[in-house]
Amino acid sequence: MSFAFKKCDIEGLYEVYPEIHADSRGFFSEIYNERVFLKAGLSMKFVQDNVSFSSRGVLRGLHYQTMHPQGKLVYTLSGRVFDVAVDLRKGSSSFGRWHGVILDAEKKNMLYIPEGFAHGFLVLSETALFAYKCTDFYDPEGEGGILWNDPTIAVHWPLPSETDPILSKKDMKLPLFGTEKDYFPIDGIWMGK
Repeated sequence: MSFAFKKCDIEGLYEVYPEIHADSRGFFSEIYNERVFLKAGLSMKFVQDNVSFSSRGVLRGLHYQTMHPQGKLVYTLSGRVFDVAVDLRKGSSSFGRWHGVILDAEKKNMLYIPEGFAHGFLVLSETALFAYKCTDFYDPEGEGGILWNDPTIAVHWPLPSETDPILSKKDMKLPLFGTEKDYFPIDGIWMGK
């Protein structure tokens, strides 16, 4: 099995395309192979897998963890989402910039997001089954986030005009991005401010 790794315009982000073996019965594909990822220079270790199910228009994010930052390999098992990573690594040439990609279960593309990024996604299909592998465990005490429509970051979410996404109460109350806040250094380890 092999994978294709496409570097994104923000250092550390990779769009990943697994090899697909399809025939009249369906298909088979690997999601992750440590040896292949190591050869591509990606040495993360995954410790937790998560899955969420959402309807069209649901937006989850923009989330990050402080004391236990998570790198994530994200993909859809069904449906389509617009997936966004925001660079929160202070000192990075792309600090405060975002990168978005449509993850599509039919294309079977994935996005690797290292530690030091906020992450969110918007469901574009009727429903979406979204999965992600994480490099650290969920830490409710270290939850952080940035408001989805922060004007400084200015993500171009593909929403129909005059339409707001469906948000959780918690996501509606997330703070705005602050350029003076330290967030993470280049290595993605929380700076504690």
